[in-house]
Amino acid sequence: MKFLLDNNLSPRLIPLLAALGHSVEHVRDHSMHTAPDDLVLAMARERGQVLISADTDFGTLLARSGAAEPSVILIRRSRSRRPDELASLLRANLEQVADDLNAGSVVVVTDTDLRVRRLPIPPGRG
Repeated sequence: MKFLLDNNLSPRLIPLLAALGHSVEHVRDHSMHTAPDDLVLAMARERGQVLISADTDFGTLLARSGAAEPSVILIRRSRSRRPDELASLLRANLEQVADDLNAGSVVVVTDTDLRVRRLPIPPGRG
């Protein structure tokens, strides 16, 4: 799978996900660390990447636009966001949501829960 990491996640997550066989880039790789969320979302869409972020604004943007892509993984953790812990959390859940991500979805990953909402999100359900 191809991933784009948002600026709120450490670039140290790149080699950990790459070791699992994924293609991973960070917004900083493209000098977009200060770019507005809509531009980050557009870049992920254009590059065919799944955006991984801790910023819930991306779900709102997708709901408002009615877009069917890109897929977004939202990390909602109450505990640490250390790269090794996030990589373990993603490794434990990616296989079961791979089809959803390929079809276009917002996947919310928490310490204890996994929620999937297929895109496009109907109006009023963001």
